[in-house]
Amino acid sequence: MASAEPFTRIKIRVAAALFNGDEMALIHRAKNGQDQYTLPGGNVEPGEPVLEALARELDEELGLNGTDVNSPPQLTWIQDAMVTRPGGAPPRKLHLVFRVHICDLVRARLRTVEYDDVVGAGHLIWSHYKDTADKALFPPVPVAELPTPSAPLDAARCLLPTLDDTNYHWI
Repeated sequence: MASAEPFTRIKIRVAAALFNGDEMALIHRAKNGQDQYTLPGGNVEPGEPVLEALARELDEELGLNGTDVNSPPQLTWIQDAMVTRPGGAPPRKLHLVFRVHICDLVRARLRTVEYDDVVGAGHLIWSHYKDTADKALFPPVPVAELPTPSAPLDAARCLLPTLDDTNYHWI
């Protein structure tokens, strides 16, 4: 049987730039001796509406209920990724990153450990959003370039450059 060609399958991944004031939630893991920081989120299931997938992922990973957010999630970035990764034929992945804002009381109730069947436990950390410029962030969205966590963006800045093997390397 011939192996599948890379990027012939497309997966959609939702993620949250989850803010509490000027700090944002990141899932921290050490991979191959290096720190990696991931925005909470995951893959959209077949037939699942995008916002329902975001709510499900935030609930699964952090215990965040959709009614706990200050306002509806705001689509902020779209990133097309065709990056070779270890394992079989990689899918093309379309990352939809939403900004979500929560209050202090909700933050205090969130889970602090996120378990992934593939990569193991990750720990929830809070970091000033400007400090993400110095972190290995996945997906690598320009959070630190926001003037403020709630600053509006024009549509032209929403679509980020495509990720491929020339501009992204897996840790």
